Amino acid sequence: MTRERFVKGWRFLSGRKVSRDQVRLRQEKAWILAKKNGARGNRALNPVFGPAGILWFKGAKGEGGSLTGRRLIGFLTLAVLVTALVCGCRVVQRPGPVEPRAPEPKPPVEAPKPPEKMSVAVYYLKMTANDTYLVREVHEVPRTLGVAEAALQELITGTPKTPGAFKVLPPKTRIRGISIGEGLATVDFSREVLEANVGAAGEALGIQSIVNTLTEFPAIKRVAFRVEGRLDEAAMQWWGHVGLYDQPFERDLYKVYEPAIWVYRPQPGQKVSSPLHVTGSARVFEATVQARLLTEGGSVLARGFGTATAGAPERGDFEIRLEFSSPAADKGWLEVFWISPKDGSELDKVRLPVRFK
Repeated sequence: MTRERFVKGWRFLSGRKVSRDQVRLRQEKAWILAKKNGARGNRALNPVFGPAGILWFKGAKGEGGSLTGRRLIGFLTLAVLVTALVCGCRVVQRPGPVEPRAPEPKPPVEAPKPPEKMSVAVYYLKMTANDTYLVREVHEVPRTLGVAEAALQELITGTPKTPGAFKVLPPKTRIRGISIGEGLATVDFSREVLEANVGAAGEALGIQSIVNTLTEFPAIKRVAFRVEGRLDEAAMQWWGHVGLYDQPFERDLYKVYEPAIWVYRPQPGQKVSSPLHVTGSARVFEATVQARLLTEGGSVLARGFGTATAGAPERGDFEIRLEFSSPAADKGWLEVFWISPKDGSELDKVRLPVRFK
């Protein structure tokens, strides 16, 4: 492009008439500026007027482009190169050896809780050189809704605690069922129950041991027996001496000699409040029974006495009323005993833990 064409183009683009000197001065400035812009890089570019009067630059080999477009292309090219360089030079780290993790400690396994227990009273036989009688014992058995059957099963398979006491029912005896209605409990035994051999005195007390064990429960007043669901002649003979001819049988504590005192209420560990009614059975001199309520530390809260319905050698029931002020502690003891007329000592003492409401 010649200076002359550039000058004409500039005059045309100005769109207005100006003096030739002014046009030339402006053309000279524009030419110098265009030459400077076109000289960037390693080769010179010639200014050219393109369509719509846009100033272009033409190189030696004929390629060209707008100034703004070339800058944008250069910027994008540079960005692509930098991105490729960064991505290509990124160091890929190989995973190192994985150290084995220590096993996490397992939570401690809780020991299974022991089954809940309940107390049942059972009656065993005891023979001495002079007499045969019954002894009452309190045993712990697994808690169940069938309390009567559980007590009877303990009478068959349990171990007597009283020295010299023994079981009457054969160990292979099975309880086929117990039905209770209107105060009557009917027990159905397996045929092994007929294998007992205890003599005439032992047979009567053996029957009474079953009856007394079951009548410990308030809902049972009388007891009758069956063998394999029937009451045939073999069942009626029972153990060969007394038989079942007088059934149903009722509770009888006359031949229960041991222990001398036992307590029906309160039960061990029971919560109590004033007034406290203590009930039980006693076979003591002149039928007089003493009771004392203590704190856990031994301080006396209340004391009293009662008279049983019969005195030794017979057995009678008693009831004692104790009034007291509730202590600060929540635990205490109940003691029941009788006093020796000979030396004033406390005999056959029963000591039960209680809790205060």
